[in-house]
Amino acid sequence: MKFFVISDNIDTYMGMRLSGMPGTVAHEREEVEAALEAVMNDPEVGIVLMTAKTLALCRETVYRYKLERPKPLIVEIPDRHGSGNIGESIGEYVREAIGLTI
Repeated sequence: MKFFVISDNIDTYMGMRLSGMPGTVAHEREEVEAALEAVMNDPEVGIVLMTAKTLALCRETVYRYKLERPKPLIVEIPDRHGSGNIGESIGEYVREAIGLTI
């Protein structure tokens, strides 16, 4: 099972790349939806991490995928500009979402 990140900024993307996670940077709705559609059709991807800003650009599409498809799991994560608790790590978000420690 692979992870994939869709980020709105290069810093979050590069941090994930340093941990070995592939991904893409997208700023416009069309870019986010194209990246999401491509990753949803990749049978090896099990978890998609999306920054809050990218998820907000196409929230209805994400919710439709969540309702219609069992896999991959889509998890919203804060980025460096997020209002969430910055002290929490990505691993904690994944553990809360699916019960796995990475």
